[in-house]
Amino acid sequence: MSDSEQRQLHVPYREYHSQNNTSPAVTLVETDALVDLSIGNHHQRLSSQNERQSPAAPPPPPSSGDLLPDVEFIPGLSNDQTLAIDSSGIDRESQPLLGRLELDVTFNRFPDDPQFTELVWQAECAIDNGVYPERIYQGSSGSYFVKNPAGKIIGVFKPKDEEPYGRLNPKWTKWMHKLCCPCCFGRSCLIPNQGYLSEAGASLVDRKLGLGIVPNTRVVKLVSEVFNYPRLDRQKARMKQAIMDQFPTVGSHFNRIGLPPKVGSFQVFVDGYKDADYWLRRWENESMPAHLSREFQLQFERLVILDYIIRNTDRGNDNWLIKYDTSVSKNGSEQGEVKIAAIDNGLAFPFKHPDSWRAYPYHWAWLTQAKQPFSEVTRELVLPQLSDQNFVQDLCDDLYQLFKQDKGFDRHHFDRQMSVMRGQILNLQQALKDAKSPVQLVQMPAVIVEKAKGNGAPRLFSFSDTFTQRFQNKSPFFSWC
Repeated sequence: MSDSEQRQLHVPYREYHSQNNTSPAVTLVETDALVDLSIGNHHQRLSSQNERQSPAAPPPPPSSGDLLPDVEFIPGLSNDQTLAIDSSGIDRESQPLLGRLELDVTFNRFPDDPQFTELVWQAECAIDNGVYPERIYQGSSGSYFVKNPAGKIIGVFKPKDEEPYGRLNPKWTKWMHKLCCPCCFGRSCLIPNQGYLSEAGASLVDRKLGLGIVPNTRVVKLVSEVFNYPRLDRQKARMKQAIMDQFPTVGSHFNRIGLPPKVGSFQVFVDGYKDADYWLRRWENESMPAHLSREFQLQFERLVILDYIIRNTDRGNDNWLIKYDTSVSKNGSEQGEVKIAAIDNGLAFPFKHPDSWRAYPYHWAWLTQAKQPFSEVTRELVLPQLSDQNFVQDLCDDLYQLFKQDKGFDRHHFDRQMSVMRGQILNLQQALKDAKSPVQLVQMPAVIVEKAKGNGAPRLFSFSDTFTQRFQNKSPFFSWC
């Protein structure tokens, strides 16, 4: 084939012909012509072809827009919507095989947090490429270090069904606990098997108040072979994959190929931190610089505020982290930073205050920093927000949107959870106004703030906007543990 023939393509284009050279009406004629796409003789060759077809009135050469293919626009279809590939109006045989599988590809997308979305996407790519999560052998539940394609740890994933009291918890300690001592199994003040929501809820409270001590945590779905799956799920996945390999036409009708995804909390991994107990013991013999000691006090007060609002029932010195770096500048002055990371928030948001066997106290209340009154910096940070009832209501609404995605969500239990949280906020608000210390805060009587119920009498305002408060009238048997 010559160069001139290679520059010629047999493509359809549109020609506009005038009628009788006098009428302004224009008709559209579809024709197949041999179009020369060469640069030099493009207009000349095209004009000669038009003269042979319509010698009376040669039309002007078609513009570049006339050679473009037609694109159909469907009104009312937004960017977030997609056409159903499996619909009856679309040729099924011409569609990709995997495109018709019902995959939830929008669950792990967070439009308000693109960095977190990118992080989860890296974790998914790593799993697809064989870089699997690594189970954390510490603790009493199934939790995993999630890595990126390069093998670096980027997050901690805690599946819902592998929580301490979940049905697929791979750790045998809780199984023995349930088998040998069922009367003391679980915590009666918490909703069972909702620790992943508690983790994400603590991060939400941290973001709303601007505390900045909880690593970003959200609810995601992940699937990996290293997760703890029942034997039946693994056998079904192998059977479907075998059918898909041998009979693709039959396998294309499966809703899912592989193991089912697991829902759980995904927390961003923090690097350079150690257990608080390590640094607290070291600081008993080594004193910190004055400016770092002041910074640690401010960070500690934020930890107190977070734990008290969410009523964390599992805060020891081994499940919050401290990052401490010191250096000496050229002029001889000491520099560095100290930060706190509040992790392991899965046993929070109770629907009642502990009133059975254990009190689940805050272990940071025995530290020296807990005896100092709240600083003015901390009071200015959170007191205006906690004093605003609209802010508190917005916080409850955001938690409702988070908690309701659980299949076992119960509105009555959620309202009781918010009643406990509102009571904690009320006590904290009063303690900040009176410049009390964290020790004095935890010694205040437990308060429950509930929505008032109407008695049928006409009112000028809605009873949903009024609240009543009552005190806890029952104490746990052991107050020290």
